[in-house]
Amino acid sequence: MSVSKFFDSDVIRAELVEINRLQEELYTNMIHFDFLTEKEKVRNLDLLSDLLEKQQIMWTRLSLEDSEDAQLMKDHIQASAVLMGFKEDTDIGLLFKNMQNTIEEIRKSLDKDSTVN
Repeated sequence: MSVSKFFDSDVIRAELVEINRLQEELYTNMIHFDFLTEKEKVRNLDLLSDLLEKQQIMWTRLSLEDSEDAQLMKDHIQASAVLMGFKEDTDIGLLFKNMQNTIEEIRKSLDKDSTVN
């Protein structure tokens, strides 16, 4: 593995800061989720979708990087997936895609519920 300045990149650091900001906002909102309006719940879905998209892009960047620091982060992400109950050999890219599909299904369900009411 090569030595890299992957995490020294301004673009990478800015994306990681944004991922962290989105995660913190979502965690804060989840505490009060039952009390959110439908509009706020939809906004949370939008935030979650944005977060997943950014995480998926970061995963792709990490996958294209052969440095030790990038591989360590990939290993950490894979280990986190295992802690969440996924198999060790789970394709993280596919996991992100499936999560996005789930969000779209939830969004459709909310849209359907709002037209019924």
